[in-house]
Amino acid sequence: MRRWVLIIICAIQLSCYGQVTEKVKGVSFVASREKIAQEHVVEVIELHANHAALMPFGFIKDINSPEIIFNTDRQWFGETKQGAMQYIELLHKNGIKTMVKPQIWIWKGEFTGTLKMASEVDWQILENSYDKFIITYAEMAQETGSELFCIGTELEQFVLMRPEYWQRLIAKIRKVYNGKLTYAANWDEYPRVPFWQDLDYIGIDAYFPLSEEKTPSVAQLKAGWQKQKENIKSLSGTCSKPVLFTEFGYRSTDQTAWKPWLVDRHEEPVNLTAQANATQAILEEFWPEDWFAGGYVWKWFIEHKKSGGAKDNRFTPQNKPAEGVLRKFYKAY
Repeated sequence: MRRWVLIIICAIQLSCYGQVTEKVKGVSFVASREKIAQEHVVEVIELHANHAALMPFGFIKDINSPEIIFNTDRQWFGETKQGAMQYIELLHKNGIKTMVKPQIWIWKGEFTGTLKMASEVDWQILENSYDKFIITYAEMAQETGSELFCIGTELEQFVLMRPEYWQRLIAKIRKVYNGKLTYAANWDEYPRVPFWQDLDYIGIDAYFPLSEEKTPSVAQLKAGWQKQKENIKSLSGTCSKPVLFTEFGYRSTDQTAWKPWLVDRHEEPVNLTAQANATQAILEEFWPEDWFAGGYVWKWFIEHKKSGGAKDNRFTPQNKPAEGVLRKFYKAY
């Protein structure tokens, strides 16, 4: 009898992971000044991607400011509501699902995870401003039929210091949006997020440090993943939620897996092999797992032929060996 109870419990737990029937094979679609055209979507299809993250932006003038400015005529087309809607419409016409992932940029590139207010008055202003920002795009996600919506990206201090606000926000979003919800936690933030139970996916921006080697092998990188992977799997089991890598990717530089989160303009030597190896390792480690829902590679520019290439040391895999790794793996899944 006890054996059958355990079997039933395990079956229930597996069903609670969110019924991952199709892996997200995604790209993080970088907003452009212009509308997207069919030729830009064809290149995503040829990658065998089935999802794209769209990122309308809000702006904060400095780290101490509580006001979010968004959806203005001073922004690039793809960063606005109109632009995101045009992107989604064309992607959907081509059978590519979408995640709306509104993001904040703070002047001078200050890390959003440090955003916090010095007074209760400013906290209230920030919360009201964030409400307007997020609900605008949650309503847009509902209108366009977007399959996923991300309620925030790497906002650790905001989340930890104002947990009640986030509970209220999630309830507000649920009233206007019927799709699946996630939050994009930074790689070192995700264990402390207090509201995973209220979302559909545990979202992680997966820039975990794995190796200090100049050109780590796939085997070395997979070994580097083991402790982190076990921790991620454990949280997934505890929360009975599947894990989604809301961002993953590596720069094509030496030591790319040492501090993968670096987005500054440091000019490390180009290392295409290191990027390809790191991409292969993360795909092989996570995509076969039944508790893992997939992820969105960082990042994909609409002008594919002009992006990336052999001399580029940035994140995009476009026109690099890492793109071939992605294409082969995405096709297999």
